[in-house]
Amino acid sequence: MAEVVRMPLLSDTMKEGVIAGWHKKVGDKVKSDDVIADVETDKATMEVMPYVDGTILYISDKKKIPVNDILAIIGKEGEDISAHLSEAANTVTVEETPAAATATEAAPAPAAPATPAAPATAPDASLATVIQMPLLSDTMKEGKIVAWLKNVGDTVKSDDVIAEVETDKATMEVMPYADGVLLYQGVPAGQGVAVNGVMAIVGKAGTDVKPYIDYYNNKAADTAPAAEATPAPTQTASAAPVASAQQASAAPAAATSEDSRVKVSPLARKMAKDKGISLSDLKGSGDGGRIIRKDVEAYVPSAKPSGTVSASAPVIAGQESHTDIELSQMRKVIAQRLSQSKFTAPHFYLTISVNMDKAMEARAAMNELSESKISFNDLVIKSAAMALRKHPAVNSSWMGDFVRENHHIHIGSAVAIEDGLIVPVIKFADQKSLSAIAAEAKTLVKKAKDKKLQPQEFTGNTFTISNLGMMDIDEFTAIINPPDSCILAVGKIAPTPVAEEGAVVIRNIMKLTLSCDHRVVDGAVGSSFLQTLKAYLENPVTMLV
Repeated sequence: MAEVVRMPLLSDTMKEGVIAGWHKKVGDKVKSDDVIADVETDKATMEVMPYVDGTILYISDKKKIPVNDILAIIGKEGEDISAHLSEAANTVTVEETPAAATATEAAPAPAAPATPAAPATAPDASLATVIQMPLLSDTMKEGKIVAWLKNVGDTVKSDDVIAEVETDKATMEVMPYADGVLLYQGVPAGQGVAVNGVMAIVGKAGTDVKPYIDYYNNKAADTAPAAEATPAPTQTASAAPVASAQQASAAPAAATSEDSRVKVSPLARKMAKDKGISLSDLKGSGDGGRIIRKDVEAYVPSAKPSGTVSASAPVIAGQESHTDIELSQMRKVIAQRLSQSKFTAPHFYLTISVNMDKAMEARAAMNELSESKISFNDLVIKSAAMALRKHPAVNSSWMGDFVRENHHIHIGSAVAIEDGLIVPVIKFADQKSLSAIAAEAKTLVKKAKDKKLQPQEFTGNTFTISNLGMMDIDEFTAIINPPDSCILAVGKIAPTPVAEEGAVVIRNIMKLTLSCDHRVVDGAVGSSFLQTLKAYLENPVTMLV
């Protein structure tokens, strides 16, 4: 079945993408991680990948494409895509929408007929705009609605934030990119919407939303990235305003009397609940004393007065108990992808010891001159990138029926955050100086911990590094991060007695373990790579030649 590639939302201010250039044409066969186009957003020029295999059946002839509009269609050669082409032909951009589409009075959508057939063609785009869940990463199956910031019947502007959505990578704000009345909410807060599923509908007050729901839900079923994705619950048009009203009325009842008196953003409320922080302990820095995200992040608990009973009192001896922790979107995807990697790729492991004495001296000297403090992890990233240039087989990916040898070197570095792991990517690492790598890594780590990474910042890796040395881990093995063929596990630097020329001396030793996909990398290839990497780290001046 044909897959629709839509213009993704790549920044919080993006309304449309400008096609800077197509890398593929109609008739070309593509893989899921091929770059098919370069797109200019309001922030930068980014690469767009289809995330599916097939033949390109259609490419938009538009120069400017609004978010969620059709960019390309991929499927089997000769497949009928007339229904998709009809949608593309009927698409109306925000600028083309008649002024009448902007509602002046908020009103809920009327009840829809009980069982109308799904329309064969797209409904009138001049009356309403459907906001679909965008595909924001290659691993995303659905987005979870953290909070609705607008209710059915509210008048919204194109750049209003209507919802906060949790993906497997970050929590992001969603805007409608159209003016009008919020006519429909796909699911209540706390539930998920499948990629391309209907999140919301914005349009002229009184518009019948049932045809839009039927049409786009059918389209979503056709374009879902994987069968195992959780489908968005289907609601009738007439039920939407009622559900929204019930949700709104239920919210105060579910909250404590203390919470209901506090002005707090929905995202800050969720973060405080997850961290076990009472809202009464927080001081709001937002408008009118409203508690916002940064207030929760900056909170430092004060010491409890003596005599206060601890909330975490020990469980009575002999009493059984447990806590069920709901999986975040990120944790679900980590479990799925790493299980797939471990049980699909035949892993083998190579460990080598590195004398870091000269690296420690070089780092101290460089940090006296560098504007950004260079860490040992930055040294490993740079040396690994340069070693990959000499051993391109390690910089390769298993593609099923062929091996892709990447000519570019993009190093992913695993970062632990509250919900799991995310891998920011330093692109073209072999071409960057150590100080540039240090500055970029510091920025990406901060954005990762703040859940502000954009898709282009955590995709495209060709090799990954996982460093637990700062956690006092001697050595470990890591699971390969697809689509890479290898991952490097970095342990701590520890003073270690070693034998040199018949004498025992103390050296600062770091152990590196390379996990290899045996379908791509053989033992001799992986060993040669580690020897080159070791040579760079043991004599860092060679990286500057």
